[in-house]
Amino acid sequence: MLQRSFSRIRWKSLAQPWHEVDWLLMVATIALVIIGGLAIRSTEIGLDLNDWEMHATTALVGLGLALAIARWRYDPLVHWYWIIYGLTNAVLLLVLLIGVEANGAQRWLLIGSFNVQPSDLAKLGVIVTLAGILHRRTAKTVPVILQAVAITIPPMLLIMKQPDLGTALVFMAITIGMLYWGNANLGWLVLLGSPLVSTILFVVYLPIWFAWSALMMVVGWRTIAWRWHGAVGAGVINLLSGGLGKFLWNFLAPYQQDRIILFVNPDKDPLGGGYHLIQSRIAIGAGGMFGQGLAQGSQTQLNFIPEQHTDFIFTVIGEEMGFIGCMVVVFLFWLVCLRLLIIAQNARDNFGSLIAFGVLSMIVFQVLVNIGMTIGLAPVTGIALPWISYGRSSLLTNFIAIGLVESIYNFRHRLKF
Repeated sequence: MLQRSFSRIRWKSLAQPWHEVDWLLMVATIALVIIGGLAIRSTEIGLDLNDWEMHATTALVGLGLALAIARWRYDPLVHWYWIIYGLTNAVLLLVLLIGVEANGAQRWLLIGSFNVQPSDLAKLGVIVTLAGILHRRTAKTVPVILQAVAITIPPMLLIMKQPDLGTALVFMAITIGMLYWGNANLGWLVLLGSPLVSTILFVVYLPIWFAWSALMMVVGWRTIAWRWHGAVGAGVINLLSGGLGKFLWNFLAPYQQDRIILFVNPDKDPLGGGYHLIQSRIAIGAGGMFGQGLAQGSQTQLNFIPEQHTDFIFTVIGEEMGFIGCMVVVFLFWLVCLRLLIIAQNARDNFGSLIAFGVLSMIVFQVLVNIGMTIGLAPVTGIALPWISYGRSSLLTNFIAIGLVESIYNFRHRLKF
């Protein structure tokens, strides 16, 4: 009896550092990893590949890192965010100088026998940096908003140079999300992102571009103190952005141009740039309510869909696990996002709250774009589906992010300044 009591006390003391960890959040991410592993394994039937094993191994390492970070106090980062920002940009610059090139992109650093993609970890660097800036001064003034935008531009440009437009867009989503959580005027944030939308719409469809520019004039009228100046300024900026977009269009790689154009009409090039979207929609539609079964999907097993273990992993889930499987994945992501929002609301300080919301912004954008592109609601951008797509750097980054958020939750009542 005494030995049993001693054993309970020992296990309780060992588990004490994780006593207040959000286990619902952790379990949801683990469930997503398991679903991802099953889908990746299904794509490798009959092939001499072991990506699913690497996915599982990386997940175990990531889970260990998340649990370790969860027991460390996050608040010392508030004194190191400029150093973190400097290291983030230095590593991204290093990629352009000595990085490994594959498929026309130079995005990886070779460390030992592994290729690491620093742009994934750079997301966390920018999140911590923006949290460090915005926790001292709210984003209610234009100078603070401009400072946050200026912070984001260098890593974005370095990543676009690789080129990796999809990841660069994630940085924009993180910045807008954190500015919103930092009390920025919502109308200002819409105006902030409007030139990019105008640039794309000008190339894709002119009538929608005119309508968008008119809408931005209304937003400027309603949200800026000097109403006529705001309306005219918003309209002029969006109109000019359309013309500038025509100029910047030539700086995009040909495959990036195709992704934007074929998003509107993939049938224009069914055997080329539109092939991904067409085959993806066929596969998801073929899954029906309950799916064709693991390793039974015709589109998946015959390899009709390129990159189906990475960017288009949701297509495999749709075909082989059906509508029910897709809804389970969507529910798990909803649960993760809900827990992240609750942690952001209940954080002990603004710094922790902003980090949690920055991670939430990163996850939401990646999920919406990845699932959207597989069903034809978003252009193909090469953004991975968190915890499900194969990708060691992405998987580790997401687990580190969860560990950081778990630390915020774990120490929400125990911080001492």
